[in-house]
Amino acid sequence: MDKRKEANLRVKREITKTLFALMQSKSLSEITVTELVAGAGVARASFYRNYCSKEDVLVTLIRDVLEEFRTRMTTGPNGVYSYENVLLSFRYFHAYRSYILDLYHSGFISVFLEELNRFHESVEGNMPSSSIEKYHLYMYIGALFNTAIEWLLKRDPVTPEEMARFFYPSVCRAAPPNSLD
Repeated sequence: MDKRKEANLRVKREITKTLFALMQSKSLSEITVTELVAGAGVARASFYRNYCSKEDVLVTLIRDVLEEFRTRMTTGPNGVYSYENVLLSFRYFHAYRSYILDLYHSGFISVFLEELNRFHESVEGNMPSSSIEKYHLYMYIGALFNTAIEWLLKRDPVTPEEMARFFYPSVCRAAPPNSLD
């Protein structure tokens, strides 16, 4: 990686780290870009070269993590609903626990859910908006999201592997037949 890209990644990392640190004591609306760049040790221009707003820092982090997740997903007959992808999901929730809980406690967890929806829509491809199958996708996302949030909030000692073994047979059943009889 060239030095400019490396430096820009460092800038983004520092801004993100500083934003989440500031969110421990203030709401996002109380945090100024001035204190954010000062805490990160970067120039104001560096902030605006990478982000449009403080909220954009959160969205960018979520999208970056989801894109990394995409590179590790397995493909197969069950697509997104495979056991391997469920396990990977719980491992990611566990790895990013502090960020997810910071979003939750600051009232921005809906941003995460919206990005999770968009991500899974893109993974599933061109599903017609009139397709009843789209609700299966949203049921899966909602169940995964809510289960993970409760698990993370409770500081449950259950491992990601145990969560996946519980979740998979409960939620990831084969899609129902086309007929609604």
